[in-house]
Amino acid sequence: MKERQILLFYKYVHLENPEAVRDWIFDLCQQYNLKGRLIVAAEGINFTFEGAVADTEAFLVDMQKDERFHHIHFKRSVGTGEAFPKLSVKVRDEIVTGNLGVCDIDPNEVTGKHLPPTELHSWIHEGKEFYIIDMRNAYEHKVGKFAGSICPPLENFRDLPKIIDSIKHLKNKTVVTVCTGGVRCEKASGYLITQGFTDVYQLDGGIVSYMELYPNEDFEGKLYVFDRRLMLGFYTDDPKHKVIGTCDHCGAASEQFINCANKACNKHMILCDQCQTDTIAKNGARVCPDGCKDNTSFWGKIKKLWKK
Repeated sequence: MKERQILLFYKYVHLENPEAVRDWIFDLCQQYNLKGRLIVAAEGINFTFEGAVADTEAFLVDMQKDERFHHIHFKRSVGTGEAFPKLSVKVRDEIVTGNLGVCDIDPNEVTGKHLPPTELHSWIHEGKEFYIIDMRNAYEHKVGKFAGSICPPLENFRDLPKIIDSIKHLKNKTVVTVCTGGVRCEKASGYLITQGFTDVYQLDGGIVSYMELYPNEDFEGKLYVFDRRLMLGFYTDDPKHKVIGTCDHCGAASEQFINCANKACNKHMILCDQCQTDTIAKNGARVCPDGCKDNTSFWGKIKKLWKK
């Protein structure tokens, strides 16, 4: 099989006709046999896809013939050939699902200063006073995060206004927002500025760019990604690699996310090998060891009534 590559990128750029952009990029993707996920909105594009290395690079050349898509930070990683089941190119209201939803932040007008990974690395190791705020969801924090970072309990990106009071003591401090590839931080850092934060940066290229340069250094654990790989790590056989995730059932160190096999539950959880083995032996499938929400949820109750 040809060597595969996964590319992750975004750009906030005003698009007058998102549907036309969707159709054009969809045709390009088909031309180069790419699979992945692209969201197009009036505010820009957000794209993760996989293909043969030569095809992904040829796609980028053709896409950048449109001047609206110049000056994009492309994040490259080794593909598996199975990261995405198909190609999905859709028009949405916003390019980050679950965006703030409470304010209209345009990163072309207000956003945090872009901080290169090399500079963040220097800040960390020179002892500069600053605070990393992780803008990802809480389940992403469970398997990987910067040592000493602030990880607000975000269930969804739009929860950011709810936790602003918990970090308001940092308004006059230097803060650096981080997220997977950078796209969430564009608006999150801008939102902090609108809330009176005075010295706001964002990690340029996101956590994935930092990990590529400094594997198993400063960022502990693995990076949660939104494709079939689920988690991304570099040189995980390196003794410096630290597993920070713990099994939701027994507390043992683990980085294995699974979804409960009970379709009415589908809980996203970390289960170690032993707990997976035990629950399969007991229930015939990898389900919640302590019983899943099918017993208590609205849909679970409807399902029980239907069975009666």
